[in-house]
Amino acid sequence: MKKILFPTDFSQAAQTAFVYALKFAEGLGAEIIILHVYDLPIVDMPPVPDTTQEVFDIVEMNQFESFRDELPQLHTIAESMQLGHVQLRNVLLYGDLIYNINKVCDDEGIEMVIMGTKGATGLKETFIGSTTASVISNVKVPVLGIPAEAEFNAIKHLAFTTQYKDRDNDALLKAIEVSKIFDARLLCLYIKNDDDPEDIDERINEWKIYYRDENIDFYNIAGDHIEQTILDFIDNQKIDILVMRKHKRGFFESLFHRSLTKKMAYHSKVPVLVYHEN
Repeated sequence: MKKILFPTDFSQAAQTAFVYALKFAEGLGAEIIILHVYDLPIVDMPPVPDTTQEVFDIVEMNQFESFRDELPQLHTIAESMQLGHVQLRNVLLYGDLIYNINKVCDDEGIEMVIMGTKGATGLKETFIGSTTASVISNVKVPVLGIPAEAEFNAIKHLAFTTQYKDRDNDALLKAIEVSKIFDARLLCLYIKNDDDPEDIDERINEWKIYYRDENIDFYNIAGDHIEQTILDFIDNQKIDILVMRKHKRGFFESLFHRSLTKKMAYHSKVPVLVYHEN
């Protein structure tokens, strides 16, 4: 069975993301592993005890919601959506969030991470950052970040940003799989710029021919500000999920101090699904 990892802090943003996790799990026939990671409070006490009950007590001392007490609410959400049949498993771990996400992904063979994200602007974006953006940067499996203000509706349109490079095809094929789960249309978006390769029109035509049997539309739009052009496209085309491939180096990184995928995790009002470069 496929597995989806759902890291949660039991916030409202996490509950919003859980709805998407349930829908994806149903479509993929996947199990959801609910992960909560905590840090120990700084208190004058003996070394960390081993029993689960004592761990819960320490978590409560650090003003965390009790993991054990919060789980029924997630089950209630699943039941209210008639998705109580989706298998849920709970994992409580101590330590660094990124380390533990990677560990669970490796140990369990996770297919996708789905988690809530909170946007940030100005100095907060620069100095506080986003947990989800850190996960996107440091976790190898695909990450679906759900903005706190998102509301799950029928997924009808997915947008996939591309540079029409051969290495984009792997992520596009995965995006096609997601679109088929929800019987949605996929819109490929290319933003024209002064550094367009000479053969870009040839590449575009090759993709149109190769994917002619898929439910895909191709959009090639000129825009000086890539991030804003994408956000406008999302609004104009009523996009429900934005799909991107995270580049190690290249065009996007040359435009921004941080990668475009990170910036979109801050600013997009719709979920952002990020695949990593193999």
